Amino acid sequence: MNEEKNNYWFNAGVALAIGLVTSSFVFGWFYANSKKGDEAVTVTGSARKRIKSDLVVWSAGVSYQAPQLADAYRSLSESVPRVRQYLIGKGIAENQITISSISTTTLKKQDENGGETSEITGYSLRQQLDVRSNEVDKIAQIAREATELINQGILIESNSPQYYYTPLGDLKVEMLGEAAKDAKIRAEKIADSTGNSIGAVRSARMGVMQITAADSTEVSDAGISDTTTIDKDVTAVVNISFAVD
Repeated sequence: MNEEKNNYWFNAGVALAIGLVTSSFVFGWFYANSKKGDEAVTVTGSARKRIKSDLVVWSAGVSYQAPQLADAYRSLSESVPRVRQYLIGKGIAENQITISSISTTTLKKQDENGGETSEITGYSLRQQLDVRSNEVDKIAQIAREATELINQGILIESNSPQYYYTPLGDLKVEMLGEAAKDAKIRAEKIADSTGNSIGAVRSARMGVMQITAADSTEVSDAGISDTTTIDKDVTAVVNISFAVD
């Protein structure tokens, strides 16, 4: 009787042990498989390209001041057409030149403390010529030479040209694609070094575009959009998270 009882407990213990081992194996298999692919690697990819501006916007102002409004207006009305003809003579098309309306500022006498009084001392008139052209290099050269009009008695102020790249929208799409390829290559190298491979994309976030002067290392969290130089560098950045298989 005791022997049968001992056998019963022995068989029960064996069954329990087998059950524990089996359940541990099943749990381990479930855990391992449920975790498979949960790991991810996040990398930053970038792409950089040199571009040349294809649009220039340049403005030059002509101004005069005189005690009498009529005198200031006469000087201005004589000089602005001369500036326009000067620009046309330099090879700028007439339809690329826009002349603004005249702005007038009343000049008043100041008191001994620097405050403005009601006494009018003269008038200052100003008119602006704007040039918008795809001939970037030509306009850049003319903008540098325009101050020679001062020697002709014309009070001209040549502003710095602003340079733009018009197909920027298409370029951004292209650059982001290149940055994504770079991110994938980086992720593959990281995964390969640990004996793994990358899987599907988990998440992707586009960084801000940096449009800087050529060879500049300047960056900004808000992005940079340089308009002061003809040649520029465009940098695109993406952060992508890949599943690890």
